[in-house]
Amino acid sequence: MKKISFGIVIAFAISLISCGPRASKLQIGTVVYDTIMNVPCRVYLPSESGKRKVESGETKWPVLYLQHGMWGNEHDWVEKGNLLGIMDSLLQLGQVREMVIIMPDNCPSRPTYEEEKANATNGEWENHFAEFMSEAESRYPISNEPARRAIAGLSMGGYHTMQVSSLLDGQFAYVGMFSAATFVHHMPSEPTLLWIAIGKDDFLYDSLQDYRRWLEANHREYTYYESTGGHEWPNWQDYICRFLQKLFVE
Repeated sequence: MKKISFGIVIAFAISLISCGPRASKLQIGTVVYDTIMNVPCRVYLPSESGKRKVESGETKWPVLYLQHGMWGNEHDWVEKGNLLGIMDSLLQLGQVREMVIIMPDNCPSRPTYEEEKANATNGEWENHFAEFMSEAESRYPISNEPARRAIAGLSMGGYHTMQVSSLLDGQFAYVGMFSAATFVHHMPSEPTLLWIAIGKDDFLYDSLQDYRRWLEANHREYTYYESTGGHEWPNWQDYICRFLQKLFVE
């Protein structure tokens, strides 16, 4: 399956919007608001036909747990990252599998940088993530098989991705870290895909290169993508577009 770049996806999305009254019929997925284990979440759900297939008991959806960065919230990937438009465009192009995407508020904001970082790195989120997944699996028809689970995040959400996937080693086949904070070095032993991306002008660029050297010294395989630009949403939209096309490929 040929991979499609973010630029092509955006061009396709614009062409859909330009279709006027017909455009509303082209929306494939939906995004709902939910609270899972007292954590506010946005949840992307596949098409109505996909829902009927799942409700009939034929299958369960694969799932991606997608996390935001510091001072963000559960709305970021939808409102700033255009997740719905990207998924719908990729589905129209036949470049991505139907899946559920759960976007939790993995790091509730605090007023200062020091408080925000302390709140994000106190271990509470990753220590309760297994319970969070269990409740999500009880609420949605999503798979609990590691081969059909993915986890990803940007910036501090990339740090959480590293921590969660390492603590729950073997539970995620696909791991994505976008402009990730890597001031500690961990990684699950053998994911199917460890995908790392960052921009050349990102303020976390040098620390990410240190992390890459640690991965290589510890014989961990990974895929690396480097773009132009910095710590910004155009890059993260590009990265999620590329990462989504690599998930649950049989």
